[in-house]
Amino acid sequence: MSIEITTLDPQTDADEWNRYVERSDGTNPFYRAEALRLQADDTDSTVHLLTGFKGQEAIGIFPVFEYSKGPVTGAFSPAPFSWSCYLGPALLNVDKLKQRKADRRTERFLEGCLAYIEQKISPLYSKFVTAEFDDVRPFIWGEYNVEPGYTYVVDLDGTEEELLKRFSSDARSNIRNADEDAYVIEEGDGEDVERIVDQVAKRYASQGRSFQLSPSFARAVHEDLPDGAIRPYVCRVDGEFLGGILVVESERTRYRWQGGVKPDTGVDIPINDLLDWHVMRDGLRDGIEEYDLVGAGVPSINRYKAKFNPRLQTHYTITSGAFGIDMMVDRYRKLR
Repeated sequence: MSIEITTLDPQTDADEWNRYVERSDGTNPFYRAEALRLQADDTDSTVHLLTGFKGQEAIGIFPVFEYSKGPVTGAFSPAPFSWSCYLGPALLNVDKLKQRKADRRTERFLEGCLAYIEQKISPLYSKFVTAEFDDVRPFIWGEYNVEPGYTYVVDLDGTEEELLKRFSSDARSNIRNADEDAYVIEEGDGEDVERIVDQVAKRYASQGRSFQLSPSFARAVHEDLPDGAIRPYVCRVDGEFLGGILVVESERTRYRWQGGVKPDTGVDIPINDLLDWHVMRDGLRDGIEEYDLVGAGVPSINRYKAKFNPRLQTHYTITSGAFGIDMMVDRYRKLR
C-alpha cells in the first residue's frame, strides 16, 4: 500500500494534528498547531501541515512554512528566522517495524513530502533544521545539501547527587556553596518570559549580532501552549529579576531554548549554574530523560556547557536552492 500525503488545516484540524504530535517520539511543543500558527503569523508565512498516511494509519508529519516576498519563494521548517526549536519531519508507529520496512516507509514518506513541496510551493530555496530525525538519506538522494550541527545533551538519570557528581568541580562548588538565602529560583510568568528575551536581545545587540525573536511572540507561545510546555526559570535577588532561562519541555526532553545571559551585576552569585541546575534537578524529579543545552558550536559558550558533562549529539540543517535567499528573508524581517 502506498503512502498518501495530505495536508491538515492548522485551525479546523488542530486537534487531529496535535494527536499525531503527541504520538511521535521526535517532536517538541513547537510542532503543536498553536505554536505553528504563531510562527506563521510572526514570520508572515503560510504553514502546510503535511501528514503521511498508509491507509488510515498516520505514519509521519512534516510542518513546512511557505514564505513569499516578490519573486522570492522559500520553504522552511521551522519558519524563517523564527528562533523556534527544531522542526522538520517526524515519524509515527515505526518502533515495531523491521529495519527494512522502517527504511522504506521513511523513504516513501519523505519522497511524498518533497514532491508536495516542489509541486505546491515551488521554492527557490528550502531550509529544514531537524534534530530527532536521524535518517536524512532521502534528502541526500533528493540532491539536498545536508550539513551536521551539534548540540550538548545531559542525561537526567540516577539520583540528584549522582547527577551533580558528574559535573565539573567548579560547577559542583558553585551549586553547593551558593547561599540559598541570598537568591530565589522559580518558574515565572509571562512578564518574565519577556524579560528573558529582552535580556538576550540586549546581549546580541551589544555584540553587533542579529536577533529577531520578539518578546511578544515568546510570551504568546508561553500562553497558548499547554501548561508546562514553556517554563520561564528566573533568578531573583531581593525580588529583582537578574536572569533566566526559557525551557521548552516535551515528554522526554527539556530544551534550553533562550536565556542564560550573564547579567551585568555586582551580585556574587553563579546565576546561570544555579538556573541550569534547577532546570535539570526539576526535570529529573519529574521523570524527564534529558536536557538539551541547544547548541555546541560556539567555543566560548561550549566551555560553560561542557562542565555539566553532556554528550555530543548531532542534528542536521538541510538546504536546497539559490544561496543567499535566506539572507534576503533575514533582511526583510529586520525591516518589519
